[in-house]
Order: sequence, then structure tokens, then C-alpha cells
Amino acid sequence: MAVNLAAPDPQELFAVAGVRVGHASAGIRKAGRKDLAVFELAPGSRAAGVFTRNRFCAAPVRVCREHLARGEVRALVVNTGVANAGTGAAGLADARAVCAAAAGAIGCAPEQVLPFSTGVILEPLPVDRLIAALPAAIAALSETGWADAAQAIMTTDTVPKARSRRVAIGGRPVTITGIAKGAGMIHPDMATMLAFVATDAAVSQAVLERLVRGAAVGSFNCITVDGDTSTNDSFVVIASGRAGNAEVIEPEGADFEALRVALEALAVELAQAIVRDGEGATKFITVAVEGGRDIAECRRAAFAIAHSPLVKTAFFASDPNLGRILSAIGASGIADLEADRLRVWLDEVLVAERGGRAASYREEDGARVMKQPEITVRVDLARGSAQATVWTCDLSHGYVTINADYRS
Repeated sequence: MAVNLAAPDPQELFAVAGVRVGHASAGIRKAGRKDLAVFELAPGSRAAGVFTRNRFCAAPVRVCREHLARGEVRALVVNTGVANAGTGAAGLADARAVCAAAAGAIGCAPEQVLPFSTGVILEPLPVDRLIAALPAAIAALSETGWADAAQAIMTTDTVPKARSRRVAIGGRPVTITGIAKGAGMIHPDMATMLAFVATDAAVSQAVLERLVRGAAVGSFNCITVDGDTSTNDSFVVIASGRAGNAEVIEPEGADFEALRVALEALAVELAQAIVRDGEGATKFITVAVEGGRDIAECRRAAFAIAHSPLVKTAFFASDPNLGRILSAIGASGIADLEADRLRVWLDEVLVAERGGRAASYREEDGARVMKQPEITVRVDLARGSAQATVWTCDLSHGYVTINADYRS
């Protein structure tokens, strides 16, 4: 059950001019399930993306990189159920066949289609079923199809993830709407499992690429459920240019900043929704590390806490066995860390200082905080002024059950 996360209200998801979204049931793994989403982009739209650094990356990731490098994008095709990863040359051929089929139906070149897949690794994509369902997905294309698309890209997610924002750019209202999926195999090393964000703002390709990289760093690259980086991680931002604003050219200007802030805020909401819906999660945990010499060592300490099975199971049990947090920090790889200067809080409760238990700490205070569905761990490394924040969840029996039964 997701932690303080509800399904999005379709009425609160704004249409993005120049972007239509459709869905269908292709029967990729389960009959009757929404498992295919198609995005149709108006001519002249731009797209930029960041992808997994897993060296065993999926066939659609490789094809997406090739097609993005060629220029204009007119469509995205997303399937769930089978990841098309670990499928060799046949997987690449399947991904390209999907692009060709979608291009024929939409009326564009195959190189203008981006394919995405998520699901079981090392299984062939049932490409015939996927292609057969494309006409239904295209017939369902609508500017208001975001909620259905969010559901159609889910795997072990329990809640669809979608958000919208509006911001003034160049004196005109600009819309940003996005969807994401992910619940397990979450430790993005660029972005997230799958996330697609569209805006009607007019931006240059260079600015769009800067926006997607910046948004990934502060959102999807700050989450972890289980420390596993997926073979299919993809985060794509689309700009249709239909809002009527002047083109954003200077990345230091006020219009760029307004768009950047809104996009990054939406990406953070989607990223946090993934953690809140982490497989088997019962707690949403913010790990905030400050006082580092640089951001990199703050992130190192934060992820050491967030990845630790001992820390995560203690949170699941609401057990204030908080020495596990100190141990994780000490093993994080900060070689010259002075443990005697470090301080740790659980929400407002000071837990550790001067190398040991804080004199003011009481077990009942730690237990009270640990029972909450949302908890903040704050760490002061006392080494400098840098800071970083990571979001994670606990590790429950449910996580083991979900992943043990994933293919059944």
C-alpha cells in the first residue's frame, strides 16, 4: 500500500497543446490489462532524454538514443510487461519493428518514433501482439489521455503517477504534465524507471537538453527503493512549442528559470511518488545530509543510509535501533570523516553527537518517531557547507513477496 499517495484526479491533469496520448490492452503479460501507451507529438516538437547507465541496457534504450540523435520526434510507444532487455539482436529488431509500425500508422519516419519497454528482463517482446494493439491506442489518442497512460505503463506499481503544473513564460501560460512508473528496481543512475514529461513551451534543443539533465539530478537521481539500477531507465522531456511564448534561448533568463523551477518541482513530485509506492513500502523516509565538504560526499552518506537493509528493516519494524544509521555513515567511504563531530537527528529528536548517544536522547522519543509513516533522518557531517537530500522507503516482508512472485 502506497504511503500517503493517491491516484491522480484526471480533472487535475492539464492537456498539453500539441501532445496527444492514447492507450490500449495488448495482452503482453495479462489479458485485458492496460499495457500500451502511445504519445503523438505535433510537427516541430522537440524531445530530450537521459537514460540508464546500466551496461546491460535494454534494446529500446539503445534505439531511443539513436533516434533522438537524428532530430525531430513525432511519437513515443511505451509497453509494460516485458522489458525487451537481455534480448540481443532480436530485441533490437523488435524495437525497430514497433517504431516502423507506429510510424506507418501516425504518418512519420520510423526514426521519429521512440520506443520504451518495462517489465521482465530476458524475455522476448511479443511484438506481434504489441503491433496489433497499436491501432486501438492510436484511435484513443486525446490531449486528455494522461491518466489512462499513467496506468498503462505500470508494472508492480499500486498507484498511477501523474502530475501537472502551469507557469507564466514570456507573458503566456505554459503547461507541464508528466507521468512516471516505478516501484522496484529503483536506484536511478540518470533518471527513473520510466518518466515522460511534456510542456507546450517553445524552447531550443540545447535548453531542453539542459532542462532534462538538471531535472534528473535533483529528482529521480535522489531516490532509491532497493539500490538496483534498471536496464530500462528513461526520462524524456517533450516540448511542443504550442504555448505561443517567445523561444527560450538564454538559459540564464527569467523565463528559463521559471520553466526550470516548475519542471524540476514536477519531477520531484513524480520521483517521490515512486518511493511512496515502493514495493511493500510502509514508510516514506527523507535522508538529509548537511555539513559536507561537497555535494558528492553528502550524497554518499545519504545513499549509504538509504540503501542499508539493516536501516530499512528497522524502519519497517518501527524499531529505534539507530546505531545502524551511524554504522552506515561510517561505512559510506568518507575516509577522513571525524565521527566525534557528527550529529544525527530523527525528525526533531537528537539521536547522536560527540561519537555516541546524545545525552538528551530517550528511547521512547525515537520509538515515537519511528512509528510515523513519514520520517526525516538528518545528519550533520560538520565538515563544510554542502548538503544533499535523498528519498527512500523501508524494506518490508511485502518487498520479498512481490519480487518472489513477480513472474507468477
